[in-house]
This record gives sequence, structure tokens and C-alpha cells, in this order.
Amino acid sequence: MDIFTIVLWIITGVALVWSLKKDKKKTLNSMKMAKGMMKNMIGQIIGILFLIGLILTFIPPETISSVLGKSNLFFSTIISALVGSITLIPAFVAFPLVGSFVDVGASIMPAVAFLTTLTMVGVVTFPLEKQEFGLKFTATRNLVSFVFAIIIAVAMGVIM
Repeated sequence: MDIFTIVLWIITGVALVWSLKKDKKKTLNSMKMAKGMMKNMIGQIIGILFLIGLILTFIPPETISSVLGKSNLFFSTIISALVGSITLIPAFVAFPLVGSFVDVGASIMPAVAFLTTLTMVGVVTFPLEKQEFGLKFTATRNLVSFVFAIIIAVAMGVIM
């Protein structure tokens, strides 16, 4: 475990103890509700794991490493951003998927570009958004989101 995970576990433990001391009944009721929510989500979580495994089966790690690796960082970042812009998958699937890509050799910049455009840019949802907010707003929001996604990816590439 890395230090960040350890710190989060410690903070969670301290918050749980504090909550139990403050109001034990509410804390236990909240924990029961969380348990019920987890039971409802376990099928989706297993599905996510299978989906990631399936994707990584059809796309070998060598391919991910060569396409999203450090060979052509600018090109792979732009391609990842474009793919993220037109892909419509839930963020809770995208985060572990991108983590798996990085684990098998993808560079941080393309991974972040894919993830940020996936959550910020909506090419697939463009018609609905245009209908609700108008063409000018929708086009401007998507364009600005795309530019900022690239800026975020570059910043993360520099930081990490």
C-alpha cells in the first residue's frame, strides 16, 4: 500500500470513531444503509472488472504501451482526448480502466486526456445538450472543456 492509501484509511478510521462517539445510533444506521447500497452495486462492480479484463484481453499490453506510451506523446494525447470525447462510459468504469492502462505502460498524459475528456466533453450527448441549452452554449462548453482537458493532461504529465 502506498502512503496516500494509508493516510486515507487512517482518516476514515478516525472519522468513524468520532462519528460513533458523537451518535452511535445514526452511525450504525448509516453503515447499514451503506451495506445495502454495496449489495446493490456489487453486480455493477463485478461487471466493471469483467469489462476491464475483456478490454485488456482484446488489446494486449504491448499495444497499449506502444500506442499510449512515450513514443509519440503529443499524438497519443490528442488521439486519447478525441476517443474520450466520443466515448460514453460511466466514470466509475473509466477510472479503473485508465488505471489498468497506466499499469500496462500507458503514459500519464494520454491517460489523463482520455479520462478528462470522457467526463468533460460530450460528443454523444451533444444533440440533447444542444436541444436544452442551445447550439452556441453547447459548442462553446464542449470546445472549452476539450481545451482544458488537454491543459490538464499536459499539467499532469509535467507534475508526474
